[in-house]
Amino acid sequence: VPWGTHLCQFYHTKRDLIDILVPYFKAGLENNEFCMWITAEPLGVEEAKASLKKKVRNLDDYIKKGQIEILEYSQWYIKSGKFDSDSVLQGWVEKEEQALKKGFNGLRLTGNTFWLEKKDWKDFTEYEAAVDSVIGNYRMIAICSYSLEKCGASNVIDVVSNHKYSLIRKEGKWELVESAARIQAEEEFKDIFNLSPDMVAVYTTEGKFLKVNPTWEKVLGYTQKELLDLGWTKLVHPDDVEKTNKEVE
Repeated sequence: VPWGTHLCQFYHTKRDLIDILVPYFKAGLENNEFCMWITAEPLGVEEAKASLKKKVRNLDDYIKKGQIEILEYSQWYIKSGKFDSDSVLQGWVEKEEQALKKGFNGLRLTGNTFWLEKKDWKDFTEYEAAVDSVIGNYRMIAICSYSLEKCGASNVIDVVSNHKYSLIRKEGKWELVESAARIQAEEEFKDIFNLSPDMVAVYTTEGKFLKVNPTWEKVLGYTQKELLDLGWTKLVHPDDVEKTNKEVE
């Protein structure tokens, strides 16, 4: 699973949570990732820990060295007594920064939303949209778990639209479904990118092109491969590189 992946899991029972989250965290621990498991009904801290320990025999060692935290939702989502989306999002960012400083490869997390009340739904949906828009900038992987008993049809649509993939159990098997809205948006972006008469590119601040549209080839006469090898700094006058680099940053 690449960094920046934001998934949702729809579940019925605690067994559904265990089936997905235990191997999820086992892989994270083995990959030297810092892990955070935010629990809620029907799977609390002690039961989550016991379930993980069945597959990760040395779990206590990981806990002692600070590689995994398993917390109740009240210790994370509503620490101040109510849900504050900005504080929670900033908390994830700070946890990722701390993890990297400690030598871990990134942050792997999950949060169970069973605690959510109707009055919190709008704020939480906006929070999920914010997470989805920024998670690609960080070394994070997230699974957000939603109880189907508490989600109506409109809630499910909200959830799916804010996650790239959905994990759904169908006929006893887990399926990974990509969001149709996201697929459509990506196709529309590709069309705009490829058909634009303007020179459009995706690049890093170090000067490396990640992607260029066909207009670059038409205007400059280079092939796409040549442009990707060159990088944008080679196409700017030497006297303008520093100024352009500041604008890019």
